[in-house]
Amino acid sequence: MRTRPSAVTFQRPFTLNRDVGELPPGTYDIEIDEEEIQAIDRTAYRRVAIYLYAENAASTRTIAVTPTDLEAALKRDSTSALGQSNKDADQLAVNGAVG
Repeated sequence: MRTRPSAVTFQRPFTLNRDVGELPPGTYDIEIDEEEIQAIDRTAYRRVAIYLYAENAASTRTIAVTPTDLEAALKRDSTSALGQSNKDADQLAVNGAVG
């Protein structure tokens, strides 16, 4: 078993699953637990758990999350951030045309 530290960043408020509720945007530390899979010619690792650490001024909340839920939340965030970038560009174009 090994644990790899990493981090994920969300640009917008997000949810991981319906049990957790909405979390604010920001960078979150995560730990990925992996178990070793021995093969004849190499060693591979399989993810068995991901823990996301949500910190606030008073405490740190440890949230167990599935890879599927984390990937889906990151995808929704990148899609909404891209949509917001497009809206911002459209607004600038409108303002530029009017002014």
